[in-house]
Order: sequence, then C-alpha cells, then structure tokens
Amino acid sequence: MKLAEALQERADLNKNIEQLRCRLANNVIVQENEKPAEDPQALIKELDSAVSRLEELMKRINQTNCMTISEGKSITELIAARDSLKVKIAVYKDIVSNASQTARRARMSEIRIISAVDVRKLQKKVDDMSKEFRVTDNKIQALNWSTELM
Repeated sequence: MKLAEALQERADLNKNIEQLRCRLANNVIVQENEKPAEDPQALIKELDSAVSRLEELMKRINQTNCMTISEGKSITELIAARDSLKVKIAVYKDIVSNASQTARRARMSEIRIISAVDVRKLQKKVDDMSKEFRVTDNKIQALNWSTELM
C-alpha cells in the first residue's frame, strides 16, 4: 500500500468515526418500550474496530513519514515546514491587507494614516513563501504516491 492510499483511508476512517459518533448519539436513548433504529452495541463494536484500524494506520503513517528521507529531510520535516509556512503566509497576508488600506480624509486638517511597513516588499515575501509552500507541498504529495507504507 502506498502512503497516499493510507492517508486516504485515514481520512475515510475519521469521517466514518464521526458518523458513528452521531449514530450512537441518536440511538443510545429511546422512549420506554421503544427500540432504537440501530443496535448501539453493534455500533460500538464498529466504532472500536474503526478506531483500532485508525490507530494502526496512524502508527504506520508516522513511522513512514519519519523514516522516508528526500533531499536530506524526512517527510515529517517537510510537513512541519509546509505547515509553518502556511501559518506564516496567513499572518503576512493579514499584515499586507491591513497596511494596504487607505484612509480617506474629508479635510486636509484630518489625521493622515500611512503604512508603517513596506507593503510591496512584504507582498513579494508572501509571493516567495507561497511558491515555497507549493513546491514543498508538491514534494510531499509526490513522496506520498511513491512511498510504500511501512
């Protein structure tokens, strides 16, 4: 099984577990002399099975991510770099957006608002980080489809 397939299965299991949680919530209490639409015990067994499979996949995915090295970095390191870039890009975009706002004055005597940062320079930095994010993400995706799950 390829790493990407395991990641897809993990996502499916997470959705299934959430659905089971909702189904259990809808079936664990009923009116007296009524039966639930689904057997809660069967749902609990299905939940336990899904969580066990999820745990196994997570262990193998994490091990594979730590052990797979590309250009001197593990997939785990690449994911950390990509995720931190995502946060940094979002903050920088907010800075650029806020610094780009122009304040209109009705009279020349009103207070003039100016940017305290170089918006062009920051936007260039956002563009560069966005490119680095895309390159890193593409590298991770390629590794996911070419790496066998351990």
